[in-house]
Amino acid sequence: MLTAFARAFRTPDLRKKLLFTLGIIVVYRVGTHIPIPGVNYKAVQTCVGEASGNQGLFGLVNMFSGGALLQITIFALGIMPYITASIILQLLTVVIPRLEALKKEGQAGTAKITQYTRYLTVALAILQGTGLVATARSGALFSGCTVASSIVPDQAIFTTITMVICMTAGTAVVMWLGELITDRGIGNGMSILMFISIAATFPSALWTIKKQGTLAGGWIEFGSVIAVGLVMVALVVFVEQAQRRIPVQYAKRMIGRRSYGGTSTYIPLKVNQAGVIPVIFASSLLYIPALVAQFAGGTSSWKTWIETNLTKGTHPVYISMYFLLIVFFSFFYVAISFNPEEVADNMKKYGGFIPGIRAGRPTAEYLSYVLNRITWPGSLYLGLIALVPTMALVGFGASNNFPFGGTSILIIVGVGLETVKQIESQLQQRNYEGFLR
Repeated sequence: MLTAFARAFRTPDLRKKLLFTLGIIVVYRVGTHIPIPGVNYKAVQTCVGEASGNQGLFGLVNMFSGGALLQITIFALGIMPYITASIILQLLTVVIPRLEALKKEGQAGTAKITQYTRYLTVALAILQGTGLVATARSGALFSGCTVASSIVPDQAIFTTITMVICMTAGTAVVMWLGELITDRGIGNGMSILMFISIAATFPSALWTIKKQGTLAGGWIEFGSVIAVGLVMVALVVFVEQAQRRIPVQYAKRMIGRRSYGGTSTYIPLKVNQAGVIPVIFASSLLYIPALVAQFAGGTSSWKTWIETNLTKGTHPVYISMYFLLIVFFSFFYVAISFNPEEVADNMKKYGGFIPGIRAGRPTAEYLSYVLNRITWPGSLYLGLIALVPTMALVGFGASNNFPFGGTSILIIVGVGLETVKQIESQLQQRNYEGFLR
């Protein structure tokens, strides 16, 4: 990886792209520290200092925003509205025929879907910004903080609208910065901003663990966390690169006087075909009951049960439901993102077949069988990786913002591998020597 970056810096045009990307990252990180109007910055810093960690959806969004959410800055929502909009559009593509037709139109259809994603991102930013401002005004953003109710001192309607507009505009700017990296930088802009947001929280979280440690001044706990992180990174890289290659043979075809086909290739099916999406879905879904119970009044039995079982990450009921939801969403997302019948029809159209399997319906059934078999270990792996923060809490009392959590490691490793591949492919295009030898 370091060799690829060194070679890229020695190439003039790639060096410009890397420096441009670094400049955009600096602008993004500066924006995560600019508070929005109407917020008592001192009260926010007091509550952040008193908070022992944040769990559930607020903690998830705070991680994706690089810690800007709980600071209530102009980039407080970060890249999360765009991620949510992209996932929603991807799910709707399977349901709405119009979107499915656009997806098949190629570049023009993709551009149209991207435009819909932008509109939906702005709408979600307005919705999430309103929810964040309402939560901050009520004092529920920092439960237990002594000055939580004074975070938004002026609760007039004009101030509230101004705060929501600022956060929505910040989300639009973040989306624009990501597209700039994609167009003029090294590519994969949204993922790189997500990578930077998560990586930015690592130093403070690690130093907090060191300060809270009791063995050898906290260095034993610090070293243990680093060791666990390295082992997790190695495991995630191993599984993320693992794939089942299904061989495909294409028959020879005569078109005019030329012969086409006759080649052998394969269909790569990843063990973790769903990526990090099931973890995000499970975390968001589990937080909904806790959010409803938080704003519900009274002391009903259902509210007591939710507060007892679904608000503590170390509770056996929470752990079991979290693990089962990850497994369920893994199968659900793979089922809607990979269509075996469509793949089998495309292979049949171009004269391709799997050796030993007839073309058409038998090929689709075989692909479904293989996909189900490899999704099981992939979903179990996702569930175990996502439970690492809980194991850390039980094991040596790490904070809820355990730096090497499952979601953060999956995104960090996935984006890192993809970025290195893109840089290597661009280097290969500029240093291709096949015709010179």
